[in-house]
Amino acid sequence: MSECNPAKDEANDTRVFWKAGKFTWDLGEEALVMAILNVTPDSFSDGGLHFDPVDTLAAARRFVEEGAGILDVGGESTRPGADEVGLEDEISRVIPVVRELVPLESAAVSIDTCKAKVAEAALAAGAAIVNDVTGLRDPAMIDVCAGSDCGIVVMHMQGNPRTMQKAPTYQDVVAELRAFFEERLETLVAAGIEAERIVFDPGIGFGKSLSHNLALLNQVEDYRVGNRPILMGLSRKSLIGKLLGDSEMSRREFPTQGLTALTRQRGAMIHRVHQVKEAVQVLRMTEAVL
Repeated sequence: MSECNPAKDEANDTRVFWKAGKFTWDLGEEALVMAILNVTPDSFSDGGLHFDPVDTLAAARRFVEEGAGILDVGGESTRPGADEVGLEDEISRVIPVVRELVPLESAAVSIDTCKAKVAEAALAAGAAIVNDVTGLRDPAMIDVCAGSDCGIVVMHMQGNPRTMQKAPTYQDVVAELRAFFEERLETLVAAGIEAERIVFDPGIGFGKSLSHNLALLNQVEDYRVGNRPILMGLSRKSLIGKLLGDSEMSRREFPTQGLTALTRQRGAMIHRVHQVKEAVQVLRMTEAVL
């Protein structure tokens, strides 16, 4: 009969947890799907699709049924060259939607914003996650998150949505991304935010050239820090059109699923997607093989 050795079992425990309010996900083996719900008229792929609250709620319910663990609500487009949205306009777009989604219970609501006031209002309305494309560079956003028990997505972006694709330059994109994540983790933990609440997003397509994006898709574990999970947001991104020489958005979904499988194999454990059902199927099949 084998003897149980707790110390050995603990040493071999490779589970990774992400905590966000009342939600805790074990990301050791099964990846998590974050569904995109842009309540904007101008997002690059689904602008206007979920602008009507009734349509948004119907889509959210479908996404949860299909296996989404997170519903990511955004009220400002971050596509290249997108116009800024005023604070009050963004709040008026997202807060009614957050309030409608929170009672769904089985999925956490995430607010996709770089504005501290929007994040604060969304958390007060019941959101459990703040997804900030600027990586919490605003001290006010750090204060909002430190005063909550929310989960946090820290994304890397060179520049801002209006400038990010104007000749992005790196000496070593993987090394520079890792250094950024290391600094963010240290800063946020020092501000009182538990490491278990933090995940990192490499920001595919945000201030990166095609070659930069490909390196980041291929070397996921090389920029993972503090045993924290990596969130991959590559759904329908322009790099797919560039690689295939096809600018038609509707033909990017199948390649998206291929990249979802690849990056799951490389170690990305959270996937932000437009098509939930297909992503869940691809992830479960990939994990069965792994």
